[in-house]
Amino acid sequence: MSFPPDYRIEEAKQIPVRDVLEKLRIYGLSERSGEFTGPCPACGDTGHDPKKGPCNRFNVNKSSKKFLCRQCGIRGGDQIALVREVTQCSFNEALTFLCGELQLDIDPQEAERRKRVAEEKTRREQQRANRWRQQRIDDARLIMSRAIDGSRGVVGAYLRARGLSLDEVPGPLKFLLDHPYVKKIGGEYVVLHRGPCMIAPIIDWQTGLVMAVHQTWVDINPPHGKAQIVYQGEEYPSKLVCGSKQGNFIPLITPEGADTLVASEGIENTLAAYLGRTPDLEGAAFWAGVDLGNMSGKMLKVDGQKWSGLPDMNPDHPAFCPPPWVKRLIYVEDGDSNPKKTRAQMLCGLRRAQALRPGLRAELVPGIRGFDMTDVLNGQHKKETKGQTDE
Repeated sequence: MSFPPDYRIEEAKQIPVRDVLEKLRIYGLSERSGEFTGPCPACGDTGHDPKKGPCNRFNVNKSSKKFLCRQCGIRGGDQIALVREVTQCSFNEALTFLCGELQLDIDPQEAERRKRVAEEKTRREQQRANRWRQQRIDDARLIMSRAIDGSRGVVGAYLRARGLSLDEVPGPLKFLLDHPYVKKIGGEYVVLHRGPCMIAPIIDWQTGLVMAVHQTWVDINPPHGKAQIVYQGEEYPSKLVCGSKQGNFIPLITPEGADTLVASEGIENTLAAYLGRTPDLEGAAFWAGVDLGNMSGKMLKVDGQKWSGLPDMNPDHPAFCPPPWVKRLIYVEDGDSNPKKTRAQMLCGLRRAQALRPGLRAELVPGIRGFDMTDVLNGQHKKETKGQTDE
């Protein structure tokens, strides 16, 4: 078998992915974080659950040119391979097609019809995803409306069991005495547990509206620590979020006139930071970021780096941006997580905030590896470090 000269291969590999997709008449893919994502050109969206949002089983990386469908398994590493997998043609035919001498035998009207069908399918999927998101937000608001003042329930006992001795329970923290823990298992919603639960609102600070709730199930027995959720021999986390958390925070403590915002990943870590605050943070606000991904937003992919720490400012990927009154933003690391990834994500979030709020002072308080903020607050890190030294 004879192959075309190398310059033809190199020419084909220089064609941008976007142009290859257009040449193949593959429509309905969205561009996100340096990748084209959407239904697979081979297997479409067969079997996709629209409640999970738009179908994104197929990805093509703009930089590496690698592509993969997580459903049917087509994959490859360049433009030539992409053409071969989609059209089931030979290497020579794919190369000739890319270099402009061979056209797919598709009538222009048929190609336009396919494009309209793909766009309509994407539109319907987005509508279904939006309806599902709104339903979850409505569910969260209903839960919040039923919740009772946290000072009247087990919230204080739970916080004390976590080593947090507060003078009073922060106002936003509520509770429900008999709250169901619901998970989707095998396509059906199942109540895995019922019991007391701490409820925290996740707020869109721009509107003041509840967009989600953070739920922490509490052990009904003293000292009222985290509940153990076990179903059919499998243990589940005691915390769940219901609603739309993206870009929103839990405003635990917000003094009037605050111009500094201190944030950490979870409620307990944030309150530990509050209890251990330095004098210059007496009037600061303390908000919980729900999780690292929400605090950082999308991170740019940089060749040779696993976590770049640089924000992807694509408006299609919104993330938390502090209110205009924040002049100083402090992120507090949780040392009980992957240290390199945690540091990169927090730096990503701080850099994003600075890009969106010119003049903002941004600071990162490093964690102590292997310990969360409650451990540090209670001196547990010193005890364990001393024990290791003595040995």
